[in-house]
Amino acid sequence: MRAPQPPSVQTRITILLATWNGATHLQEQLESYLAQTHEAWDLWVSDDGSSDATREILEAFRAAESPRREVRIVAGPRRGHAANFLSLLCHPELPAGPVALSDQDDVWLPGKLALALSALKNAGPVALYGAQSIHTDQALRRIGGSRPPRGRPCFGNALTQNVVSGHSATLSAGALELVRRAGVPEGIPYHDWWLYQLVSGAGGEIVIDPAKVLYYRQHVSNAMGAHQGLSARLVRARQVLGRTYAGWIGANLAALERVSELLTPENRALIARLRAEPPRPGLSRLLTFRQLGLHRQTRLTTASLYLAAALGRV
Repeated sequence: MRAPQPPSVQTRITILLATWNGATHLQEQLESYLAQTHEAWDLWVSDDGSSDATREILEAFRAAESPRREVRIVAGPRRGHAANFLSLLCHPELPAGPVALSDQDDVWLPGKLALALSALKNAGPVALYGAQSIHTDQALRRIGGSRPPRGRPCFGNALTQNVVSGHSATLSAGALELVRRAGVPEGIPYHDWWLYQLVSGAGGEIVIDPAKVLYYRQHVSNAMGAHQGLSARLVRARQVLGRTYAGWIGANLAALERVSELLTPENRALIARLRAEPPRPGLSRLLTFRQLGLHRQTRLTTASLYLAAALGRV
């Protein structure tokens, strides 16, 4: 990696942190921001009603960093993890420009922001970046790691699963503008999945970096833990056949339909066809999925998706 640029010539980026009762690990995450080789960043935090010491830690961090950088703390909507992030992305006073999403209990590696901004510089104007993570226990002892998706990210895949981890996601200025035009959708299950769908659906670029850029703690409080190994794939395959997954798909499609004017004509027509043909048992739905190019990242999970379509579940 090249030597870091002085902050005066670096692209300014805003870190978006969503918190809720995260005092146990929050300080380590904040310190990892300070260790970034890319120093030109500000921090916006949406706290969703923490009852522990989260706010006190944030206030102390803000006092320590002022006036070198802006640290802004706003009240979250208290409607869950996805709404907390999306309301922050759509805050009317959020500065334009690239943004990097952050969970409260990870620890970033020093080059995380620099890698993301370098990748976005070489991408199109509307781009979503995601990278890999080192999985750890609560004490940051390594227990595994994520892998890039096998197939090329695209809208046909985004409709059925997410491959851009929210804690590594960075949006270009154009992607942030797109998200703000779409607003905060009601009822969607995951903010990062929504970002993947919206950016790919609008014809934007999805950049997947094979580099590992953060430590990702695995514990019972994770909003969404890691998914590795055969047993995890089997769980996902069974999940696709269940009612919960069908509800997620339905909520995402309804949200995409409401902002269809932001999608490419091809993807707008795809959503319209899926919404016009509600799930019902039989081969028709399965054939529609195949014709439209809907798929997941492995043969097993794609087969389970098609089975769910044939059973009228999705």
